[in-house]
Amino acid sequence: MIDGFSADHLLADKAYDSNAIVDQARRHGMAPQIPSRVHRKTLRKIDTNLYRHRHLVENAFQRLKEWRGLATRYAKRLSSFLAQGLIACLGMWLKIL
Repeated sequence: MIDGFSADHLLADKAYDSNAIVDQARRHGMAPQIPSRVHRKTLRKIDTNLYRHRHLVENAFQRLKEWRGLATRYAKRLSSFLAQGLIACLGMWLKIL
C-alpha cells in the first residue's frame, strides 16, 4: 500500500502471480486480479472486464514511451516535462476521436 492511497483491487499480469504478492494484497484489503500461471493446481478467478482496463493503461504508457523526449526525459524542468506529457496525451486522445 502506498501512503495516502487505497485500492479495492490489485491488477497485475502473470509475472506477478506469487503467493507472497497475493497474500500481501489480501492483507491490505485488496482483491488480487492476477491471472494464474500454468503451474498452479487451483486457478484463481479474475474479473476479465477489470483486467482489460489494466491492459489499456499499459498500452497507453507504451504509446507515451514512443515520444523520445518523454522516454529519455530531455526536459530539464518539471513544467516542461509535464507539458510534453500533456501534449502527448492530447495527441493520443485526438487519434481516438
